[in-house]
This record gives sequence, C-alpha cells and structure tokens, in this order.
Amino acid sequence: MDISRDGTTLHLCGDFDVRSTWVVRQALHDAIRTDSIVVDLSRVPSVDHTALKVLAFASRRARGHGHHVTLRGCRPTVLRMLHMSRLIRLVELERCVSTLRPIA
Repeated sequence: MDISRDGTTLHLCGDFDVRSTWVVRQALHDAIRTDSIVVDLSRVPSVDHTALKVLAFASRRARGHGHHVTLRGCRPTVLRMLHMSRLIRLVELERCVSTLRPIA
C-alpha cells in the first residue's frame, strides 16, 4: 500500500487489506487530528472487511474532533463491500458532480 498526502487529501494506492491497515490507520490518525480529510480510493482495486472498519473508525474519530472523513473515487468493488458490510451508513462518500448536466 502506497500512501501520499496532498494537503487534506490522502491518496491510497494498492490493495487495502489486513496487511496494510496499520500503515493506513497511522496516516488517518495523523491527518484527522488537525482537519477534515478526503481519502482518495480511486487506485485501490480491493478492500477487505478489516480495512473498511479502519475507515469507519477513522470517520467516527474525526467526528469526535469536529472533522469528517470523506471517501473519494470508490470503485464498484469497494462500494459493494461497503454496502455488504453495512458500513456505508458510517462513512461519507464524495458525490461526483462531473457527470451531472444542467437541465435545459
């Protein structure tokens, strides 16, 4: 798992599973202390339940600091896991507005 930070955005790249949860947890913990963050998952092909729990816990912890965690670029496999685990109720997803067109 590769993690880079660009301001308030954490970019994750690679499989997000039990082997990478510790390093992601540390990055999230450091980021949410000071500000709301966006976690870009567009380069994450798959996640497991443990990884999703890390995101849900980070979201809850951020709310405790008065911030929030927003997930960006979730692939269909990641969205499916969020729905199946019912953790979709605990995380915030960024809406994609680039596909919206004005009504004529």
